[in-house]
Amino acid sequence: MTLVLDCSVALSWCFEDERTPATTAVLDRVAEQGAVVPAIWRLEVASGLQNALRRGRIDAGYRDASISDLAMLDVVTDPETDAHAWATTLQLSERFRLTAYDAAYLELARRRSLPLASLDQQLRVAARTLGMTLLGR
Repeated sequence: MTLVLDCSVALSWCFEDERTPATTAVLDRVAEQGAVVPAIWRLEVASGLQNALRRGRIDAGYRDASISDLAMLDVVTDPETDAHAWATTLQLSERFRLTAYDAAYLELARRRSLPLASLDQQLRVAARTLGMTLLGR
């Protein structure tokens, strides 16, 4: 696994108007070398696609096709996310005023010394403050 993949980048792949050359480069890297995600990633992706469906941006067929496409990627769920939730993740959440969900990505990237692919501005600021490598803008 070569990077930690935030759902914001993965969702950008599903919407033409949200893709950038940087997020496409992340997709290529994930397709070639895989990624690791916290245990909440699939729920966040599903929620993002379901919200797009509710807003009329996509239909159920597109949602399901997007999930099928994402499922073909080598995205591995980190088995230790829960073990850090009430300690390191919570501390990072408090320190950087992040949601616990966003802090889970930060904690994972930091623990594994991997680049973080995210479009979330607050999360990127926190990662930059910690001297971490960022991808995806």
